[in-house]
Amino acid sequence: MNPPPPDTHTDEAGVLPATAEPIGRQEETAALDALLSGARGGSGGALALWGEPGIGKSTLLRYAHDRAADFVRLSHRATRSESDLPFAGLHGLLRPVAARMESLTTDRGAALRTALEAGAASANPLPVGAAVLSLLCAIAEERPVLVSLDDAQWLDGASARCLGILARRVAAHPVVVLVADHGDPAARPWEGIPDVRVEGLSEESARHLHATVAPHADEAMVRAAVEEAGGNPLALLEAVGAGWGPDEVEPLPGRLRPPVGPRLSRAFRAAIEALSPPARLLTVLVAAEDHGDLLVVRRAGRASGIDDTAWDEAVDAGLLRVRGERVGFRHPVVRRAVYECCGEAARRRAHRALAAALPDEAEEHAWHLASAAHDHDEDVAGLLERTAARSRVRGAMAAEARALRRAAELSPAPVDASRRLAGAARAAWDAGWATTAERLLDDAERLAPGTHIARCSLGLRGVIEASRGAPELAHHYLTTDMDLVEDPGTALELGTTAMRAGWAAGRSDLAAGALESLLELDVEEQAGLPVLLAWWSDDPAADSAPVDPTGFADALARARRTPLRLLPPAPLAVVWGIDTAMGEVLRRRAPHLRRRFEPARLADVLAHTATLDGFAGRWAESESAAAEGLRLAEDVGADQISAHCRNCLGWLAAVRGDEHRAAEAADRVLRTALPRGSRAVSAASYWINGMTSLFQERPEEALDTLLRLADPGHGAMHPTFALLAALDTAEAAVHVGRLDVAEERVRRLHAWARRTGAPWACSSAHAAEALLGGPRAEDAFRAALDVPGTRSQPLLRARVQLFYGEWLRRGRRRTDARVHLGSALEVFDRLGAEPLGRRARRERDLTGPPGGRGSPDAGEDVRLTAQEHRIARLAAQQMTNREIAAKLRISHRTVGHHLGNVFAKLGITARSELGRTHGGPEPG
Repeated sequence: MNPPPPDTHTDEAGVLPATAEPIGRQEETAALDALLSGARGGSGGALALWGEPGIGKSTLLRYAHDRAADFVRLSHRATRSESDLPFAGLHGLLRPVAARMESLTTDRGAALRTALEAGAASANPLPVGAAVLSLLCAIAEERPVLVSLDDAQWLDGASARCLGILARRVAAHPVVVLVADHGDPAARPWEGIPDVRVEGLSEESARHLHATVAPHADEAMVRAAVEEAGGNPLALLEAVGAGWGPDEVEPLPGRLRPPVGPRLSRAFRAAIEALSPPARLLTVLVAAEDHGDLLVVRRAGRASGIDDTAWDEAVDAGLLRVRGERVGFRHPVVRRAVYECCGEAARRRAHRALAAALPDEAEEHAWHLASAAHDHDEDVAGLLERTAARSRVRGAMAAEARALRRAAELSPAPVDASRRLAGAARAAWDAGWATTAERLLDDAERLAPGTHIARCSLGLRGVIEASRGAPELAHHYLTTDMDLVEDPGTALELGTTAMRAGWAAGRSDLAAGALESLLELDVEEQAGLPVLLAWWSDDPAADSAPVDPTGFADALARARRTPLRLLPPAPLAVVWGIDTAMGEVLRRRAPHLRRRFEPARLADVLAHTATLDGFAGRWAESESAAAEGLRLAEDVGADQISAHCRNCLGWLAAVRGDEHRAAEAADRVLRTALPRGSRAVSAASYWINGMTSLFQERPEEALDTLLRLADPGHGAMHPTFALLAALDTAEAAVHVGRLDVAEERVRRLHAWARRTGAPWACSSAHAAEALLGGPRAEDAFRAALDVPGTRSQPLLRARVQLFYGEWLRRGRRRTDARVHLGSALEVFDRLGAEPLGRRARRERDLTGPPGGRGSPDAGEDVRLTAQEHRIARLAAQQMTNREIAAKLRISHRTVGHHLGNVFAKLGITARSELGRTHGGPEPG
């Protein structure tokens, strides 16, 4: 008995490692596993896998090969070069077992040897097929047999007929035949064999596949690559292998879609080259037309000598599909393969024919002429420029950018090319493609620098720097370009962006300079400008006259077309008390920006909306807006907006008690904002860190952080955030005995309240004053709660009630305290302000009945431990936590922890109260 032959398998570079489980192919692999399992049990079968090139048929064959390690494995990949040689495929498949032919009967052995050796096309396929079946059955008596045929569409006819006979007759033998073919097996020699059409991967599976080879890929690249591959795994992986990057995701000229890789190119080139020249030209016309307009393609085809015969040939070959008035390819990969494989001359010929088939005023007419051009052509460049102008009118910014960039490439004069590149840069920016916009602007400046770049890009350089978070540099460009742009409305937007940059830099002088230029503009909005721009100031001493916030809404009503940049930043709107009116404007604008798909502007609106919703107690809406704004801002590279959104999320984390997320958000912002001089977002991050420490009852740490907001030499100094954090700073200062700091914040809040009449400022000023104590403390608490409009900021009002309740409890007015503490606790629980809720609950518990936990008396400090008593005595001497830590040789954090316990046990909230409670001898 002859030994079983060795495994034979023509290896190749596959789309996945040979040992990997095919992704998203559970049904197909289950069918293959069932066939192999049946063969191990003595029954055979066949399966035809069919589908377009690159869809994963070869991967499935390799999967079956790997799962059949206990089989005799025979495999063959057919080639086009041997498709005309009779029995060439059968010869390649059976060559490893040629020695076993001696076991065949004389007649069958002779028939098979004659077919393989002579390659006689006239040989009867039935006896040859029967001989192959006998040979494999003899081998299968020792071990099951797996036969794999790949690229069976190129198998010679004689071999295909014989192997078809084999596949339909192996059911009673442990032989499995697998065939991979491009076409439907019902129209091939595999008729009657069970078949599985291998479809494209689902989006989830395609993303999984992409992640296996590019785990750190940018989301924009992944999304576009998956979409363009259309479920074809080889197209997806070859695009990754070709280094297709995020820049090519953007809708600009060049490679607008991932390139077709070498394996797919070879597969499609063979199919295309098999067509007649007219049919081949027809496929190029359809690929170049790209919109599927059957009428245009037929018109161009007739002018190029293409008749119905060529149409029938291309459709019968499975390349084209005609449905109604549309014509296209069976898969987007086929279109790209045809276009890339046909050669430059054929592409230009097709585009010229398509241009001739279209009216001169059609946008596609200009594009086809541009695609047919191979040198500078000012006439075509001018056509594209007019096409770009029409695109801008209808809001198609990406199309405008694409047209202007191609127009620049065709421009003979460098200054014209530079001008068009600058316009393309602005269009790309408006479309949300920040990286491409900056690259195009750089190209324009290198090609022909001059003032025309600012005019044509509408002052884009300053806008980019503002978005990046470099406010002082942005202000320089913006104020310079205001005088260069021709449209007053554009100058208005640049000026307000310059004001915003000055505010972001914490530079009132820069903001004032921009304001002066703005007020000199002759624009339709002039009537509302003075009122609107009045709210860009954050200096408490600038004007002592109160301002009616309702004037903001009136100003907006008068302004017929209010640019978003004309609105003050959300933190300024809050400090002025105009947050409600501004929120309404932003919420009305957001749907419009969604419809026009302006991601950068929409992200900006969402960031400011998130801030306003946070102060208004709509925390779920705030979190949703900030998360969406962050995603959009990161997609378009708007660093400043990203930082704003992160700060919104960090603020929410701080008040919710999530220290890790709050610190993570603030730290990430500060890593880039501080070096760039973006004081506004830096200040917001410092405020977040200070709030976190304060709400977690670490007042000394909180004060150290919050003081930076008013420190002129610090990178986080900012007047707006120093105002917003003034109550927090005063509370922390009172806790650590820095009454001088608290008093200064009280003065600042009262000055701002006098200037603006903003409810939050009035309430905060009274509350901070009450925290200082004294005979008028209760009047100040009541005044803080009586300010009209404070209910629109529930967190602030609840904190005032918490302060008041703590003060009442310390004054032994437990019933009154319980009312205010209960109200505060209800709001904290509803909002999800966990640390403040914990504090309010503890205070409420201390208001228990006499003799209980809530009635401290003069001897209550006996409950202190020895260490707590020592720390309390030192703290009563106005020593800081660090000084106490040095004296007792412990960490300052340990001191803070013990003081927190002391305050809770004694029912106090400030060091100033230790003087009357810490006396007595130290416990031994």
